[in-house]
Formats: sequence, C-alpha cells, structure tokens
Amino acid sequence: MDRRSILKHAGIAGVLAAGAAPAVHAQATIRWRLASSFPKSLDTIYGTAEVFSKKVSEATGGKFQISVHAGGELMPAFGVVDGVQSAAVEMAHTAPYYFYGKDPTFCLGCAVPFGLNSRQMSAWMYEGNGLKLMREFYAGYNIINLPGGNTGAQMGGWFRKEIKSVADLKGLKFRTNPFAGKVLEPFGVIPQSIPGADLYPALEKGTIDALEWVGPYDDQKLGFNKVAPFYYYPGWWEGGPQLDFYINNKAWEALPAEYKSIVEAAASHAHITMQAKYDVKNPTALKQMVGTGTKLRPFSNEIMAAAFKSAQQIYSDLNNSNPAWKKIYPDYSKFLAEQNSWFRFSEGLFDRFMQQQKL
Repeated sequence: MDRRSILKHAGIAGVLAAGAAPAVHAQATIRWRLASSFPKSLDTIYGTAEVFSKKVSEATGGKFQISVHAGGELMPAFGVVDGVQSAAVEMAHTAPYYFYGKDPTFCLGCAVPFGLNSRQMSAWMYEGNGLKLMREFYAGYNIINLPGGNTGAQMGGWFRKEIKSVADLKGLKFRTNPFAGKVLEPFGVIPQSIPGADLYPALEKGTIDALEWVGPYDDQKLGFNKVAPFYYYPGWWEGGPQLDFYINNKAWEALPAEYKSIVEAAASHAHITMQAKYDVKNPTALKQMVGTGTKLRPFSNEIMAAAFKSAQQIYSDLNNSNPAWKKIYPDYSKFLAEQNSWFRFSEGLFDRFMQQQKL
C-alpha cells in the first residue's frame, strides 16, 4: 500500500504509526511574543489574546507558543504598532483607532463615529473589501492584520455632571478615542488620550471630567461607577469597534502554510469569543451598577445630531486631503449605506419591538 492510500484509509493512529504524521507535527518549535495594549485585569479584552494564543498552541501540539504581554510590560500600550513594524515583537493585539495620530486611516480598521456595527464590520472584513483594503494600507507599516475581537456598541461613558446640551460640553476634559475627540473638539471638548490602566486614578483625582472605556462589565471592574454618577449612552463613536491582531510581515511570511492557517483560525475563534463574553457579562454588570446608584442617561438628540454633522465634515475633509483614507473610505461608506438599508427592514424593527416587551 502506498503513502497516499495510507493517508486515505488510516485513522490518525494509523497515520502516525506509518510515519506519515501531518506536517504540523514535524515543525520545529516557534516562539513569538505578543504585545497587548490592555491591562491583565480586563479578562475580556486582554483575555482575547490569551484565547488566541491557547488555540494556536493546542492546534500545533505545543509547537507554536505565543506569550502574551500586557500593555507597558514590553512597550507602552500605544507603542505596539512601532513594536511590530520594527520587529521588536512578532505581533500585537490592539484597537487600531489608538493610532489616529499616525494616520486617521487606522480607524477604519476599528471604528469611526456613526460607522458600522459589529456584525456589519465583520461582514465588511470577511466578505467585503475590508480585509483586502486594510492590508494594503498596513503593508506600509510592515503589518499583516487579522480581526481580533469586537466589543459591540459601547457606552458613552462616565460623567461627573449631566450633559444635556452641546453647551454643556464646553471645557470638558474627556478621555475618549482620538477620532471621537476630533469630532467633539468644535464643541469645546478637550480630548484626553489615556491607556486603560491609568483611567481610574485620572477620573478619581479630577485630572479628567469624564471618560469612556467599553461598557458595563469592564467599567464596573475598573470602578468608574464609584467616582462618577452619570453613565451616558450610546457610544456613537464606536458602534462596532474591531480589535486587531497585528503581525510583522516578515514573521508572517516565515511561517509554514499550516501555521498560517492555524493562526487565521485561532484569530477568528478569538474574534467571536470576545463579543460573546461581552454580551453575556454586560447585562448583569449594568443591573448591578444601576442598583447601587448609577444614573443612566441618553445623549440628547441635539448632541447626537451635532456630532453626526461634525463627523461628516471630517470625513469630507479627509477625502480631500488624505490619499490613504480616500482609497478606503468610499468603499466603507457604500458598504455602510447598503447594510443600513437592509438592517432597517430586519434587525432594526425586530430589535426595537422585542426590547419593548416584557419577557
């Protein structure tokens, strides 16, 4: 019986006994380091990189080990793009919109104000042109990207005082993502960029007046409800923020084909798992915080409309001034319009009806 016949008819035990083990078992051990932008205390976000690393190890029989390092351990939380680009580390796990200062185009790989929700973002990435277009952009930074999780629509954040109108935003020192800060600047907001690990002391000491992070589960864990009473929604600046795994392109190309497939599969698994965890954990955390005095408030229609107008002006300006943005945003915008034309007839009405029912 020839080798091909053995592989066809034998089980895994027979394959191994015949000395025809899958190629992955013959590979030499590979060790990578992954720099996260998040603190270890956040089992949801930081933990997503651990889910990914564990799957890679399991699928390779321990031959491919990826150690996960919290923000600040190997490099600053916001320094991971530089780390991957320079090959100081093989990969990172981060939120691309942190790097607005390098190029606003990074944000299209994560979330932009009034943009795609989480399902739409995954659709654009996996079945639309998103992954292709973003990889063309990231090639300039020596990066290969893979979707690495999504929080779903986030909350609008914690405020020491009520924000009823656009006028109430003037002079507010607000920690938010850089793109949201740019949208809010015309209203007198003073945006702050602070890593997750440093947020609580900044709010507690009054260094900032307000902040947004993710949602109830993480926010409760970080204790924001203890120092700010008003919890606003929605986080219109990130309706479906996607995290990414960034991989140095030379490290990626050096992987055998089997390992590349395993990395892609492990990333997809981690991507789905992250939002599933949030959807399970957020409802309980929100109930608990409201039960201990947290005051939920929606952003007013005035604030929402003004922010939407400000965002559209920024997009127009970027289309006229940033070639990288202009290459991607028209496709993103068209995809968003098509998705919204569908969701309004299905998910939108169904969700609104169900949320009004008593179950």
